Amino acid sequence: MSDALTGAATSGTAEVPEWPMPRAEGCPFDPPPALRELTAERPLAKVRIWDGSTPWIVTGHAEQRALLGDPRVSVDERLPGFPHWHEGMAAAVDYRPRSVFNSDAPEHTGFRRIMTKPFTFKRVEALRPTIQKITDELIDAMLAGPKPADLVEALALPLPTLMISELLGVPYEDHDFFQENAARGIAHDVSAEESMRTFGALNDYLVRLVEKKAAEPADDALSEIAALVTSGDISVSEAAMMGTGLLIAGHETSANMIGLAVVALLEHPGQLAVLRDTDDPKVVAGAVEELLRYLGIIHGGQRRIAKEDIEIGGEVIRAGEGIVIELFSANRDAHVFPDPDALDLRRENARHHNAFGFGIHQCVGQQLARVELQVVYGTLFRRIPGLRLAEPLDRIQFKHDRLAYGVYSLPVTW
Repeated sequence: MSDALTGAATSGTAEVPEWPMPRAEGCPFDPPPALRELTAERPLAKVRIWDGSTPWIVTGHAEQRALLGDPRVSVDERLPGFPHWHEGMAAAVDYRPRSVFNSDAPEHTGFRRIMTKPFTFKRVEALRPTIQKITDELIDAMLAGPKPADLVEALALPLPTLMISELLGVPYEDHDFFQENAARGIAHDVSAEESMRTFGALNDYLVRLVEKKAAEPADDALSEIAALVTSGDISVSEAAMMGTGLLIAGHETSANMIGLAVVALLEHPGQLAVLRDTDDPKVVAGAVEELLRYLGIIHGGQRRIAKEDIEIGGEVIRAGEGIVIELFSANRDAHVFPDPDALDLRRENARHHNAFGFGIHQCVGQQLARVELQVVYGTLFRRIPGLRLAEPLDRIQFKHDRLAYGVYSLPVTW
């Protein structure tokens, strides 16, 4: 895709940095150095992405919130110049049904109303005892097994997978299939062919499941979505797309947050003590918000396109130009968060982070994620106060090649 389709860069070709940017050696929790410089000096700049196009990258907290709430900014991936995440996403654009992820208001409003229904505060809070029970059982099993243990395999991945499977009504015994296809589908290096294959496999699986739920409804979210297919309100393809999105987002993001946060806390024992030594749910809830701010695991940037000229941050984004909203960098914006590179579990304004996005497209499952993280962090270190890494930090493998940052495995002992 040429620059002509995305609008010409305001800077010369040699001055436009490549995106994504490499991290520095040493601290795995900080944004890339070049990205931190942009956040401090230029809240809007141009970057060059995988196809050679040069969309805007937005790193400032205020500028991100303004654009995420601006109806002149679109998520319609079919528009020429849209800055797709990778070749695979671009190749499959004509095969993805309309959904909450790729539609603007007012079309988006109907999809979002359907998808948010299972994630209301009341329904998620009702799941808290179940989340606690599963967390305790997974920790019991890990403690009964050999040392060292892989915390990702023992707790971080199965907990959110079990919960989203239970909530949606997806058989947990299929978790190897959908975890593998979801992981490859969102990898940075996925080819167009592999993306089509993984998307097709997940879509076919959800289509069959929606059709089964329509014929044999149960007390789960996918049955509620399938009922809208039966009533003719949505198509089976649209229902399957909703199910796919919820299934992937419901386990992939929380699993990475659990694993990565455990590493961060073990590397900051003074902060870990804040969690371990409290029974106050407000302290735990505040700690979760700070970990979401500090780690901000979605590092690929939310993708948008301008439908009209927009003047913001001393720049003008022209109609048809791509926009990458890099949520993680805004969470380290010193204009909002004093001493932003410090992990401070008692930070008063931590909840102002952009980890879940902002505006009409912010994460529909954020309340479930919050409760899962509150339960895990509030339980793990209380039950295993001697938990520690079983290998040096520099031997932990971090996910630099995925849209969600995390660890592939996490060897721990106690």
